[in-house]
Amino acid sequence: MENSSNTADTSVRPFRVEIPQADVDDLRHRLDRTRWNTGVRGLDGWSRGVPADYLKELAAYWAEGFDWRGAEARLNDFPQYVTEIDGQDIHFVHVRSDRAEATPLLLIHDWPGSFVQFIDVIEPLSRDFHVVVTSTPGVAFSGPLSSAGWNTGRIAGAFTTLMDRLGYDRYGVQGNGGGAWIAAEMGRTAPGSVVGIHVNGLVTFPSEDPADFAGLTEGEQTRLERLQRFRDDRMGFNAIQSTRPDTVAYGLNDSPAGQLAWIVEKFKEWTDTASELPEDAVDRDTLLTNVSVYWFTGTAGSSAHLYYEMAHDPGAWAPKERGTVPTAVAVALPSDVAIRRFAERDHHVVRWTEFERGGNFLSLEQPELLIGDVREFFAGLR
Repeated sequence: MENSSNTADTSVRPFRVEIPQADVDDLRHRLDRTRWNTGVRGLDGWSRGVPADYLKELAAYWAEGFDWRGAEARLNDFPQYVTEIDGQDIHFVHVRSDRAEATPLLLIHDWPGSFVQFIDVIEPLSRDFHVVVTSTPGVAFSGPLSSAGWNTGRIAGAFTTLMDRLGYDRYGVQGNGGGAWIAAEMGRTAPGSVVGIHVNGLVTFPSEDPADFAGLTEGEQTRLERLQRFRDDRMGFNAIQSTRPDTVAYGLNDSPAGQLAWIVEKFKEWTDTASELPEDAVDRDTLLTNVSVYWFTGTAGSSAHLYYEMAHDPGAWAPKERGTVPTAVAVALPSDVAIRRFAERDHHVVRWTEFERGGNFLSLEQPELLIGDVREFFAGLR
């Protein structure tokens, strides 16, 4: 069917990841020519950012040891598509289950993750669900952004449209971190379509009521202190991306070592605290696949704009009605900050699971734990 100039393109187009060899060669050339930061002599550890010695070794492996073509082939094992919604190309993976009656399940990633972070859970989940994995507008192959204004509400609306376009009128949603915010918003805007919401890496905030702090368990107090440390010491990326996303993007888009540092720092800080290095928590090749996707698509800047939109959207922080869709919260005790009473204040929490292992990127760190919790939650709803 031909589209007139006044008719939106609702087609769903097949997609494959096919990075030109010239871009792969350029990445290696740039890594070889990196002008390294010397830092301050005598300092050690991660307290001031990514250590130079660690980053140099990881960048050398990215240039000479990492097999992009092998990673690309693994991504292309999954059927991928692109469709235009609200003027923006949305990239997604769609794997239908052999069980025709299976519940559709939408998976939403966090920043600085991508659809790559679900690579280990897609096939196992497809035994029980029709799996859809989106790339958030501005990230990877859903970039660059076609316009400003892609806040959480607009993204939630686009993902609701996507599921409807795929023929799914009733479905579940799973999201982590920022993806959890989008999942919750989908439940608020389309409660008749979303049958259940499963989240991990959920961030909860106390109100100004002193009663919020009465009777907290020792573990909850630890998580509240962890949230405060995050706000005091680990919010630099947020401040920059919420105010000047384009300025920082010039460096990240020009230097693969800079892009690597920008992302790998978060995988160090947001994964299981028992892991000394990011690759102790997440497979190194998978981590570099995620970074490579950001690099090859040039979406460091466009992915940062979600932070800007949230910071400048009055509705993002305005009081919201409590969600009504049944919600499961998975908490990784070593790293998460979610407190149950705050979550229950904002969401219809019917399941709360605490894991002794893992971090924000649970689908990469402890995929079996996440898969099991998702299956049990939605089986209970059925």
